[in-house]
Formats: sequence, C-alpha cells, structure tokens
Amino acid sequence: MRKGRVFLILGIWVAILPYFGVPHFWKNILMTLSGLVLVYISYLIYRQEKQEKKEMTYDNFSENREP
Repeated sequence: MRKGRVFLILGIWVAILPYFGVPHFWKNILMTLSGLVLVYISYLIYRQEKQEKKEMTYDNFSENREP
C-alpha cells in the first residue's frame, strides 16, 4: 500500500501544481520529475505483479494422471 499512497500524493501534486504560480521553467522541471517518479513506481508495481504471477503457476494435470 505504500506505493499506492505515493500514487495518490503524486496525483494530487500534479493536479494542483499548475495553480501554485511557479515560473514556467520550474513548473516544467517539477512536472517532468513527477512524471518520472510515476513511471518508476509503475514499473516497480508491474515487476512485482509479474513475479507474483510467475510464482502462482499450478500443475493442473498432476491429479489426472493414472498410476
């Protein structure tokens, strides 16, 4: 849930950043950094789910074999 909380905070940050009145140059830098952090966290979540899915493979036909 820690990564989900970071998504929430970054989403709020990106939503209110244009209304802070920061100079255009700094707004571009902050938006780019926020986007890169979102991409990195998304990749971590994707990699974690892919690893969990790999561990959940089942041998479906093991019970159906005759001795």
